[in-house]
Amino acid sequence: MAEVSLSRAVALAVVSRARRRDAYARELLRAAPEMARLSLKARGLASRLVLGSTACRGLLDAVLDSHLRRPRDLEPRVRDALRVACFEVMYLETSPEVSVFQGVELVRTVARRASGLANAVLRKVVSCDRPRVRSARERVTAALAGGVPVSVADVSLVAGMPSWLAVRLCASLPAPQAAAMALAQLEPAPAWVAANTGVCDAAQAYTRLRESGTAPVPVALPGSFLLEKPAALARSGLVGSVDVVVSDLGSQMVSRIGAPAPGTALLEVGQGRATKTILLENAAAALGGPAKVVAVDLSESKVELARERVSHGWEASVTSMAWDARLLDGPGLPRELDRSFDTVFCDVPCSGTGTMRRHPEIPWALDPSALDADNPDGLPALQGRILEAASRRVAPGGTLVYATCSVLDEEGPAVVDRFLDSPAGRGFRREDCGRAPGVAAAPVPFQGMVRRWVLPSGDFASVPATDGPDGHFAARLVRRG
Repeated sequence: MAEVSLSRAVALAVVSRARRRDAYARELLRAAPEMARLSLKARGLASRLVLGSTACRGLLDAVLDSHLRRPRDLEPRVRDALRVACFEVMYLETSPEVSVFQGVELVRTVARRASGLANAVLRKVVSCDRPRVRSARERVTAALAGGVPVSVADVSLVAGMPSWLAVRLCASLPAPQAAAMALAQLEPAPAWVAANTGVCDAAQAYTRLRESGTAPVPVALPGSFLLEKPAALARSGLVGSVDVVVSDLGSQMVSRIGAPAPGTALLEVGQGRATKTILLENAAAALGGPAKVVAVDLSESKVELARERVSHGWEASVTSMAWDARLLDGPGLPRELDRSFDTVFCDVPCSGTGTMRRHPEIPWALDPSALDADNPDGLPALQGRILEAASRRVAPGGTLVYATCSVLDEEGPAVVDRFLDSPAGRGFRREDCGRAPGVAAAPVPFQGMVRRWVLPSGDFASVPATDGPDGHFAARLVRRG
């Protein structure tokens, strides 16, 4: 008797585990012992099923519920299996016969009595919903070529995202970019890494990556590599030793925009795991030597992790500390923060809409009200408050960089515009990100890569596309002397 494939069984195990533990699917994928039993091809299918069914969760539930008499009676584990199967039927190129058969068998593994129901539902998905996705994808592909408008409904369906989010994307992006992002949303994201030049140079990093089987391809920025076989990185040990840092190419571009001059003082707001700290020091070193970095983050646990990571090559030039960035303009600042800095780099909390293909929970976890500018508890209000507080620490003639991994106007240009119109921002002027010293000193091909995403305002705004970087925003503001 035929059985469900191991890749689909593993995908279901991870999806169910994520639901029960309320955990992130990608993290569970990395830790799943079952993945080690799969071939490279099977591992790829399992990953796509897990990440795709998570990214489209709400849409898949709506499709399934439309074909069920009593959707509320569906057991959670059966719904998990049907979501995985429904995603494959609607979005992957598996033949309908195979995807339905495998979906039925997948449901049978958790509830034998539900196999008949699964067969009926999945056949309806084949006849009704699979064609809708393919037609929408054709229209979105036409919009990518230019000259054809893209509809919110098509963006929502092709990307598997909520309609309200598709509305905001289409309002923030030109039609070709909205189309490119929708088409890339459910595709595997490219894997880039950067050498940690505090530990090894670009040539050494390339050799170590090649010997580990990741098939690195150098890109226009020295020390940056696209991995053709990224699965090998996990067992290489190079991330744990911090010889390399995993960083999207867009993030590496933003770090070059914020690059401090050698020996100058930089305040990094929102250090996180210190990936950008290392990239900023890489950029400073490329200009002639490390900067003196003070980095803050609200989370004590992240600060501890950051300290460990920067100890690999940058311990003499980086100080990491826990502090609320909203209080940078208040009394009682620690000695390390109670001063002016030549560069203040603000990597603020955001919706993460530019990285949704890497973080599939984002689309259906976001609350629309969190993006409203008039919501005092929303993200734009928080971002504006951090930007205003951080601006107080910029020395005359110094640079303030505002960065997010969002593609939405509400979190990018609109926040910067409001800041520049405020009393705190009137002493600053907007500068062209493409002319930042860290960009201008890089190889000409890399300069072209950055300038491709520079807006008429001078802000940097990359947008996800298949084989392209994630969505990142940066504005470069200089304080008048």
